[in-house]
Amino acid sequence: MTVSIARQSVADLGGPGSLLLRQRRDHAELDRLMNAYRAADARDTRREQIWRDFTHLVFRHAFAEETVLWPLLRRLVPDGEDLTTRVEEEHQAVNDLLARVERSADDAERQEWTEAAFRLVRQDIRDEEDELLPRLRDALDDRRLRRVGAVWEAVRRTAPTHPHPAVPRRPPGNALAGVPLSAFDRLRDALPTADASARRAATAVGVALLVALAAGHRIRRAANRRRG
Repeated sequence: MTVSIARQSVADLGGPGSLLLRQRRDHAELDRLMNAYRAADARDTRREQIWRDFTHLVFRHAFAEETVLWPLLRRLVPDGEDLTTRVEEEHQAVNDLLARVERSADDAERQEWTEAAFRLVRQDIRDEEDELLPRLRDALDDRRLRRVGAVWEAVRRTAPTHPHPAVPRRPPGNALAGVPLSAFDRLRDALPTADASARRAATAVGVALLVALAAGHRIRRAANRRRG
């Protein structure tokens, strides 16, 4: 019987440094940030920082999963394709909702989109902790769980921090886009949040970057077909 990682001990999950513990720690922090955002008054200046911390963690965490964990699950588990496809769809839906919030900070529907994103994130956490991650526990010994955890952490630290709905959810497309987008996102994070012109300029650069990445990907695919 599959046991949720939420109910397993540190030793059960592979010991300190295990990817399962790292995942569970991020999930707990996401839950804390969602609760803190809901509890904060709309006039509380800390609320916007809570929101930024939440969105940054959502995208870094999901990118590390999609780059490191889900390809591994697809190789090791017979129904890994179906399991990861469902979670990737949840990630895409969260990405789309948070992109709406980011584009329309003053929109009357912002709170509705925010709550919808929170519900999806909580559903995603349950699907991962109750179904996907226990399968990795069954497939990997403690040593490999810690080795994969170190790789996961390295990817997480350098991942994009903003929504990019057009980026593929799977390698190699997401990995190829991730490096330049991560640098771009950190430039955006350094800009004054109240500077509307700076935000518009950053968005324009981001669109141009995505177009260039898509064009480069099409060129590489065409070249590979000609060589084949």
